[in-house]
Amino acid sequence: MSRGLNRRVFLAGSAAAAAGTVAATAIPWTAAHAAPAFQQGRPVEVPDVDVRPAARADLTEATLAEAVTLLRRRATSATELVEAHLARIAAFEPTYQAFNAITADAARDAAKAADRRRSGPLAGIPLCIKDNYFTAGVETTANSFVFEGFVPPYDATAVARLKAAGGIVVGKGQMGPLATTRATLPNGTVTTVNAWTPQDPSVDPGGSSTGPATAVAGRLACSSIGTQTGGSIVGPSNQQNLTGLKPTMGRTSIYGIIPLSYTRDHSGPLARDVLDAAIMTAVLAGPDPNDARTLGLPAVPDLVAAALPVRKKGKVVLRRSTTIGVPPDFLTGNAAVVALRRTLLDTLAAIPGAKLVDVTYPADWGLLTGTFNAIRLSERTEPFLPYLKQDPKLFGVSLLSWLQGLFLSGDEWITGQRAKHHLLREVLDGVLSTCDVLLQTGPVPFDILGLPELGLPIGFAPVGANPAVPVGAILGAGPYEEDRLLEVGAAYQAVTDWHTRRPADPAPPAAAARSATVRPRLTPEEVAATTA
Repeated sequence: MSRGLNRRVFLAGSAAAAAGTVAATAIPWTAAHAAPAFQQGRPVEVPDVDVRPAARADLTEATLAEAVTLLRRRATSATELVEAHLARIAAFEPTYQAFNAITADAARDAAKAADRRRSGPLAGIPLCIKDNYFTAGVETTANSFVFEGFVPPYDATAVARLKAAGGIVVGKGQMGPLATTRATLPNGTVTTVNAWTPQDPSVDPGGSSTGPATAVAGRLACSSIGTQTGGSIVGPSNQQNLTGLKPTMGRTSIYGIIPLSYTRDHSGPLARDVLDAAIMTAVLAGPDPNDARTLGLPAVPDLVAAALPVRKKGKVVLRRSTTIGVPPDFLTGNAAVVALRRTLLDTLAAIPGAKLVDVTYPADWGLLTGTFNAIRLSERTEPFLPYLKQDPKLFGVSLLSWLQGLFLSGDEWITGQRAKHHLLREVLDGVLSTCDVLLQTGPVPFDILGLPELGLPIGFAPVGANPAVPVGAILGAGPYEEDRLLEVGAAYQAVTDWHTRRPADPAPPAAAARSATVRPRLTPEEVAATTA
């Protein structure tokens, strides 16, 4: 499908979302709503890959594609794979605190069933599910007092698709309360740590999909799914040396997900590399009658093929010639990070088929991104008004950010919508008119516009007393061009090895307890300032 038609379809969908025509899908938390009845897209074929010696020696080291290859070759079993991850959960979850719930018994039963009859591209693969996704029979709280004790009667569409593909849920990933910040208790006490600095809870692990990121980085799950409204997939991926893909709005369903902002919520994977992210997205993507945003879209391209590197005469090349835009602020800020970004640019420029160009922002860039970004607060407050009236304490430390939405007037919301559509024109007809993909210093504005983003690791830099904390980059593209992002990411990861590096195990629980640092507690003001 042509880029022009992609844009027309996307603009129509964005306008419908802004008008509230899909708002009915934003609050599917009652049993009266139907369980997902979705169409599965094209069959997902996971290719055989070369399995690294480290993955053969330790099953929890394997990428999703490596694990599928080992299972297919009968070099391991689903039971062995699941038990290896459950053993790490038992050993290190007290330190990581990556999960809200651990479903060990159900995972073991599913693994035994997968060994009896392997069915689906993800058969036997241990997965972590963010705790705002409905999981039938398993408490879903969004880490909030609002949903304490809520047990959904059905799975979210995304969860149902992963299970139908054979994926095995080992637990629900801890998250920021109602998806607003890094994972904390509702009172603001930090829970989940960055897997690379488990001894230092002050290091940002990324939010709000903190648990899904830490679970994959800490090798407690093979892959995971999170949600993104304000950077919550690409952010934790960048912070924990993972590869995260936020698809275009509507490419994956959000039915059965506790909402934050219905014009900005997205579902997608946090994975170990580009290929794993592509496989997960290919399983998740496709139309869902329960989510109007997924209907009438361009067909899902072959994402798995896009994530496989192309070589000519032994040299990695881009699958398609691609112009990569570099914005004016990309080489500003922290010196160590700037050095890594320079190396990233040099590496990309050396790949045949890649062309780097400088891009400029319009004069009103800061105003547009700031004005529109504020209207998310009223969108999140509206569906939760009954709970605010019932008892504001239900919102814990995030209350301030929810109250802010009450004070935005109707004319401010309209102004924000106008700013959004003007910003969208500036991005599609301005910034992206001279490049195919754009390097970013943060998730804005592609995040808030519903455009696809890919976060991937580019090295390590010191943070405080920690000498090596992951640093990532974010690439954005036009609507429904996830395959273009994956092509660039696949080529980059074929010539670098950052994505293969894993953090050291944390200290044994007894030793960790003796040297434990008191976990900080975020204030309402800090949460409001960093909220998604």
